[in-house]
Amino acid sequence: MRIYGIDFTCAPRRAKPITVAAGVLKGKALRLEELIPVYSFEEFEAFLRRPGPWVGGFDFPFSLPAELARDLSWPSAWQELVAHCAAMDRAAFRNALDAYRNARKPGSKYAHRATDYPAGSSSPMKLVNPPVALMFHEGARRLIDAGVKIPLLRDKRSAKIALEAYPGLLVRKQLGIRASYKSDTRAQQTPARMAVRKQVLSALKDGRPLGIRIQIERKLEKHIIDDGSGDLLDALICAVQAAWGARRPGYGLPAEASAGEGWIVTA
Repeated sequence: MRIYGIDFTCAPRRAKPITVAAGVLKGKALRLEELIPVYSFEEFEAFLRRPGPWVGGFDFPFSLPAELARDLSWPSAWQELVAHCAAMDRAAFRNALDAYRNARKPGSKYAHRATDYPAGSSSPMKLVNPPVALMFHEGARRLIDAGVKIPLLRDKRSAKIALEAYPGLLVRKQLGIRASYKSDTRAQQTPARMAVRKQVLSALKDGRPLGIRIQIERKLEKHIIDDGSGDLLDALICAVQAAWGARRPGYGLPAEASAGEGWIVTA
């Protein structure tokens, strides 16, 4: 099975591309073949057109909280919700979320999806650190345009399967590693963070925590360890989460998960 892990950004460019980890899953072993920088949304759309079968783990929220959609009278059905948000430009979308957040009570400014609690992920309406709302705004519509199947959200007949992934779930909650392993600020790309990347990669090679054992050439391993931004490691983690889902009935997603909000794989 062809497996992809995608570390996403809402503003791909030379200095900060979307990063794709591409590999092949055989049994419980995932062999990493290449790490691919994607410098524009046009390149990302071309990547999504790659023929299946493949399963991809994408590190961005596929949907918004049902509470937010209800309160703003936005569509509850997923494809209609994505289309509604895509019809707004980035400024209008940002303004709508800002106004909603400012109208909420202190201490509960952000609505969450059900999956955000077990995954430990940020609210999909968050606009900074990280701007996951903008990642949803740019990413979800492109998944629809590419004709992929998205369990719980889009039951389309397709050999291309998209799962929502989240590296922080694997590192912090499943491996129990709380120390930071990445930074986009060069001055903060320290030897201590590199040591944590080595620790995470070592666990993945041993098959921890998901039972998927990474096979990786030394050259690619060095690239991942040396990448202070952590984007290469995050893409690999997304691939591991996608591989875990690919081996399970229903991709390992709980039957009771909200069809409109989606679910983070392995949560």
